[in-house]
Amino acid sequence: MTGIDTGTLAEVDAVFRERVERGVAPSSVWGVFDRTGLVASGGHGDRGDGAAPDADTVYRIASCTKSVTAATLLALVADGLVSLDAPVTDFVPSFSAVALPTPDSPVPTLRMLLTMAAGFPTDDPWADRQESISDAELDAVLRDGLLFDSVPGTRFAYSNTGYALLGRVISVVAGAPYPQVAADRVLRPLGLDDTVFSAAESRGFVVTGVRPHDGDWEPLPLTGPGAFSSIGGLFSTVADLARWGTHLASAFTDAPEPGPVAPADRRLMQQAMRVVPASVVPSSTRPTAYGFGLFVEQDPRFGELVSHSGGYPGFSAHMRWSVRDGLGVVAFENATQAKVSAAADRALDIILAGASGRAPAGAGPGTGRTTSATRAAQGAVTRLLADWSDDLADAICTPNVAMDVPYERRRRAIATAVAAVGADLSADPVEESSTTPAHLRWWLPGTAGRLRVEIRLAPLAAGLVQTLIVTAEPSEH
Repeated sequence: MTGIDTGTLAEVDAVFRERVERGVAPSSVWGVFDRTGLVASGGHGDRGDGAAPDADTVYRIASCTKSVTAATLLALVADGLVSLDAPVTDFVPSFSAVALPTPDSPVPTLRMLLTMAAGFPTDDPWADRQESISDAELDAVLRDGLLFDSVPGTRFAYSNTGYALLGRVISVVAGAPYPQVAADRVLRPLGLDDTVFSAAESRGFVVTGVRPHDGDWEPLPLTGPGAFSSIGGLFSTVADLARWGTHLASAFTDAPEPGPVAPADRRLMQQAMRVVPASVVPSSTRPTAYGFGLFVEQDPRFGELVSHSGGYPGFSAHMRWSVRDGLGVVAFENATQAKVSAAADRALDIILAGASGRAPAGAGPGTGRTTSATRAAQGAVTRLLADWSDDLADAICTPNVAMDVPYERRRRAIATAVAAVGADLSADPVEESSTTPAHLRWWLPGTAGRLRVEIRLAPLAAGLVQTLIVTAEPSEH
């Protein structure tokens, strides 16, 4: 197991229990995963049969489906069947009837659709009610024309319509309905047998979605597959969605899981392709971007966090994980606008904070050599701080270190910092953190505080230190 202690998991469980107690939703279920898969789960409330939900209870996951749509399209691209830079009109002729916003506007490409940059207005909640429409009805929508908020390819706007078009593209390219292609290309090869496009296909107990009404919960009907299934049509379980998150996150390791979508393409899905304006995610405290079917957030402590929410009438879903650590959370609730994303966000922060005292993880495949060099530099700097030698400093540092702050000044500043906190230079670090494999920050204990040491390596294969910072952090009185 990942080493997440029982106290941390109890704190995570309490986040979701409180939501049921507060009446946010009738039921709430969560799961935590690491590089090995699902490691813990819990559920609260009544899923509809008098029992609390568990990791095998089936919920709608709504827009979490978009990551599967993106992966399915990338699998077709890898087979040489389609190009991401092809215009959508190559596959959806009815789009030719859409009047573009300017005379020089490009026809939206598949890449623009994937990254929510086709120029369409944000279309929640209208699109949530379109899932079951037919291809002919979608064609009629296109022939009647669309509005644009921006020139295609210039700005982010969350668009379900764009992902509906991608579902049609996938169907045309593969010669089969989108749900069948997604299942055959991605879901079944990964053993995601509880991730399906209709309640009738589900093997487990299917939760009914509800909305609040007159102090009670009003059940809502389930919609079936159609032209908009690619925006959010999937049903799934905590166990399956954690498996999907584990698989995607494994692309950032030196031994990525094999699968129907190549590791390089899975990494591509999780790259920041299009900046998401702060006004789109006003509750977020992190810079956010969109990749292929996934959001990418930049956290100053934990690095890149990959996520996607799902909201359908009666359901709320969220999945998120740390690229650096491979730790993640999935969560579902069965109430309209429950916004379980807030709870999942909080839960992952709790887990990552609990794991922050560990040695920092690598940032991805191919970084082992850099990480080893940084560790070697840490050892050399430790020796240097304990017994300063200009010759040793020259051997482990790039020339700019002495040029930026002459050694004599640096020695005095370090001695002053050590004395200020009574630092024990021979002690093991009490905490470490890292933003990249070539960077490391650690703290040494002292009688009156602690000493922070920070290094950053130059890009030279020799593994030399280009930045050396030593700072006293006195105890608060």
